Amino acid sequence: MSNDPSSPAPAPAPIPGADKKLLAGLLGILLGWTGAHKFVLGYQKEGIIQLVGSIVTCGFGGIVGIIEGIIYLTKSDQEFVDTYVNGRKPWF
Repeated sequence: MSNDPSSPAPAPAPIPGADKKLLAGLLGILLGWTGAHKFVLGYQKEGIIQLVGSIVTCGFGGIVGIIEGIIYLTKSDQEFVDTYVNGRKPWF
């Protein structure tokens, strides 16, 4: 390995589970009322609760999905994985 300052630095290794962050965030914002973002993260029970709650409240339950989508997208990859993939925190 050379010490040539013009050579590019090696790319950091991707964080396992971080690939779900963008998808879950966008689904939360766009289709949050369906609970789709919950299903992507593996929270089936919470996804069903989100869907039923949104139907019962005529869509107002979708506000939770929008908020969660924004939270997902504003976290760093590592923080997202630690909280929602490894930590299994189902709500907010």
